[in-house]
Order: sequence, then structure tokens, then C-alpha cells
Amino acid sequence: MQRKEVSLLTEKRPVIARALRRSSIRRKIIEYLFNVGPSGSYASEIAYHIKATPTNVIGAMRGMGNRYRKKESLLDLQIVEEINRGRDMKLYRLTDFGREIAERLKNDRIFF
Repeated sequence: MQRKEVSLLTEKRPVIARALRRSSIRRKIIEYLFNVGPSGSYASEIAYHIKATPTNVIGAMRGMGNRYRKKESLLDLQIVEEINRGRDMKLYRLTDFGREIAERLKNDRIFF
């Protein structure tokens, strides 16, 4: 892991732990993106595979009101990145930092 990622993990560890503990949708998104990586996926496709609604998937990734706080969103935590593919087409994939988080969770058998 690179030095920047280590400091990011140390800095955001409590927020990441809380965000993943509070939302099974966030955990499932990370697991799905880890399994399909390094390519990205559309929100509707992620929703289909994790058996959730696209609204909940988008909320978990971007934040949405009180249910999915922006500061605990996967994008804000820099676990997932958004790739614009034209007008309203957006792909989501794990960042290198997100991949490290997913590997740790998988190795510790916490969520997967």
C-alpha cells in the first residue's frame, strides 16, 4: 500500500468502519465491484446483482439525505470512483484504496 493510502486509511478509518457497519448495501457494492474489477459497472447493474434498488445503490455511493450521509458515501470516502461515459452514463469502480479495503475485509472474512 502506498504512503498516501496508508494515511487516508488511518485518517478515515472510523468513518469507513461506521459507514460499512451501518449499511449492508455499501458492503455489497464493494464486494460486487471487487469481483468484477478492474472494470466498472452501472448503478442499475450493481443494483440488479446485489438485489437492491438503483436509488439505494446511488444513495450509498453518492449520499442521499439522512438515510445515506454524504460524508459516509463510498465516493466521499474515496472507495469508489465515478467515470462519466457521455451524457448521463456513469460507471462506478473501486479505487486502488477501495480495492485495498475490499481485500482487507475479504481476508478478515468480515463481510464476504
